[in-house]
Amino acid sequence: MCLAVPGQITELFVDDDVHMARVTFGGISRRVCVEHVPDAVPGDYVLVHVGFALQRLDAAEAARIFDLLTELGAIHDLQDPPDEGLA
Repeated sequence: MCLAVPGQITELFVDDDVHMARVTFGGISRRVCVEHVPDAVPGDYVLVHVGFALQRLDAAEAARIFDLLTELGAIHDLQDPPDEGLA
């Protein structure tokens, strides 16, 4: 099963003409494409699936989803392997 995970944008940048962000997920940081959420800014929470931010979330909704994923045991998939491209 594939899940979208909430994370917080810490940095925006452009890589080969693609709008990207550094997004943290409970202390783990990944590169994420933010082309689908062009109005996102550092500090915003986004819902990320296979390296793509799909939508912005408010902080309360992001916390609720992250807590639910933790409760379900789905967060273990976010272990910190080497950052090789998209999250």
